[in-house]
Amino acid sequence: MPQFRTERLGQTIQEKIGSLILEGKIKDNRVNSFISITKVKVSSDLSFADVYVSDIRGKINEKEVEGLQSAAGFIQSQLGSVMHIRKTPRLRFHADTSIGDAFDLIKKIDELVPQQNEN
Repeated sequence: MPQFRTERLGQTIQEKIGSLILEGKIKDNRVNSFISITKVKVSSDLSFADVYVSDIRGKINEKEVEGLQSAAGFIQSQLGSVMHIRKTPRLRFHADTSIGDAFDLIKKIDELVPQQNEN
């Protein structure tokens, strides 16, 4: 399978899951509108899609990831109705801590900068 096709499919999956979260169509209490889909990697045979999620407020909670994983069947059915492919990839959700790590790094840098100006 050409790489550009899997990348395009990943972008479509990312946009559709993001809109499902934003519109509140996922009825699990653990899933809130602050969750963001950061990256989707589709396997070359289109059997799996690894979906990386983050929370805009900082660190992602494992319960949020579990909520998305429990709603994976519903999300797959919604993807299947939008995407016209023979087989919809099985979704596997993973926590992406890069946004929370970036906030922590910026906070540490901000703490160091005033100390250096005082010296």
